[in-house]
Amino acid sequence: MLNPQRTIAELKDLRALTGDERGAQRVAWTPTWARAREWLRARLAALPVQVEVDEAGNLWATLPGQSPQTLLIGGHLDSVPNGGWLDGCLNVLAGLEIMRRLVSEGVPPVTVRLVDWADEEGARFGHSLLGSSAVSGSLVPTDMHALTDRDGVRMPDALAQYGVAADRMTEARRQLDHAAAYIELHIEQGPVLESLGLPLGAVICTFGVERHAIRFTGQAAHAGSTPMDQRRDALAGAARLALEIRAIARRHGGVCTVGRLSVQPGIPTAVVGQCDLTLDQRHLEADALARMLAEAQAASERFAQEERLTIAWNRLWNIHPIPFHPQLVQLCEAAIEETCGVAHRLPSGPLHDAAEVARAGVPTVMMFVQSLRGLSHAPEEDTREEHLALAVAAFDRLATKTVRWLVQRTEE
Repeated sequence: MLNPQRTIAELKDLRALTGDERGAQRVAWTPTWARAREWLRARLAALPVQVEVDEAGNLWATLPGQSPQTLLIGGHLDSVPNGGWLDGCLNVLAGLEIMRRLVSEGVPPVTVRLVDWADEEGARFGHSLLGSSAVSGSLVPTDMHALTDRDGVRMPDALAQYGVAADRMTEARRQLDHAAAYIELHIEQGPVLESLGLPLGAVICTFGVERHAIRFTGQAAHAGSTPMDQRRDALAGAARLALEIRAIARRHGGVCTVGRLSVQPGIPTAVVGQCDLTLDQRHLEADALARMLAEAQAASERFAQEERLTIAWNRLWNIHPIPFHPQLVQLCEAAIEETCGVAHRLPSGPLHDAAEVARAGVPTVMMFVQSLRGLSHAPEEDTREEHLALAVAAFDRLATKTVRWLVQRTEE
């Protein structure tokens, strides 16, 4: 029997185990993330499921059904540094509760698999949706060779510590061999549902994303003896770009963010000789996203010339806007209406593993639950407990409806 309160209690247990006064600390490829996975494995051990970790580091729990065609239920335990207590892990633990309910009813009509995707956030190396992109086939393993974290650790070296060989990650594509549908529950991470006074929403698509690392290079010089008109200040170029992207986003109706910035030599008495920053751009329309990128690149070149700098761009990651399966969106909407009376359709600005699964050709849908104040990726992230309970119940209804849909398609 489904018990949403158990999911809420487990979310609190996980928060106590892997968080501190600054928030969640389950950054992928770290000991705290590994501890969270062991905690999940202990709960899966009580169920008659087969547990494995694939070549990309994704953890799978399989409940065999009467048919090999498979319903996937996905989420991620990893978090951003100082993140919230619900982002990603709600998906996994709601899926765990659905698995328990299915086990209590006997053998399901189709096989059901719960997946904890590896490194959805990309917090350490900048490559979001890492494990799911390996499974979808969009990952280019050689792209990871040049990625390093803040401490200069190479991505392939960090993954190897957790048994993942970077050059073999795409072998995990076999995990989708029998996948017939994918569903995912997530906090909204935005203000729409709260502004409407609604607990839940059906997600119709995810935004397209362009993410780049940018380096402005000038000349380090003494802060006291270098006249202003003779400076080649790398931070000046970066600062001008950080402001310009706001205007670019407004013009096109998208969003642009400089989320990381570092300078060298990084002392109070020196003009900045090198400045590195990341640029994240998102839009619902591929053409508009391309225009935003082109305008940001043109602006950066202009600022570099005016400040007498050189500039280099390096793409970290990108994905096109991804629509979700229309019939599954209808099923999601019906599950919400049956649970709380009213449903709302909305797009997702944040990225999710569901986008990678969808672009691999698997029918996919997401369900959102309201986020208080629209906050996420911060310790203030929160959702009312009554809404969490409704979300688990509605997500379970969606799972049931999706299983029936798969059986009907087979019979037809």
